[in-house]
Amino acid sequence: MAKYESFSEQDTFFIGERMGQHATPGTVVALDGDLGVGKTVFTKGFARGLGIEEDVVSPTFTIEQIYEEGRLPLYHFDIYRLEDEDEWYAIGADEALDSDGVCLIEWASKMPEIMPKDTIWVTIEKDLDKGFDYRIITIGEPEVSI
Repeated sequence: MAKYESFSEQDTFFIGERMGQHATPGTVVALDGDLGVGKTVFTKGFARGLGIEEDVVSPTFTIEQIYEEGRLPLYHFDIYRLEDEDEWYAIGADEALDSDGVCLIEWASKMPEIMPKDTIWVTIEKDLDKGFDYRIITIGEPEVSI
């Protein structure tokens, strides 16, 4: 497990970007954190690390956004609004997990049972005692160095 400190949106973006630069086909990233901690900022950086230039937006209402212009396709999910894993399978999202692209799944802790065993868990947390923009970004198993 690795922990990174972020003191700004730019830091969070950069940490995501570095992780995206090291992503390989089939990588699944489970991204968690409270509302407003920077999950989308991290994802924008991750996408940039894959070489994606288009504007990345949170798929809160669409559940999935696909970006194909980078060195690997990015399947970006926000499963906050899904009720259960049946809905996940009903929209065919599980097919992205077996693709040659990269999956980044926001709110993944809602359905840990759908995540492959080699999923990389990333958690972003605030610590207001260290400042409004301070975040601690924890990258768990499997071990990934950025």
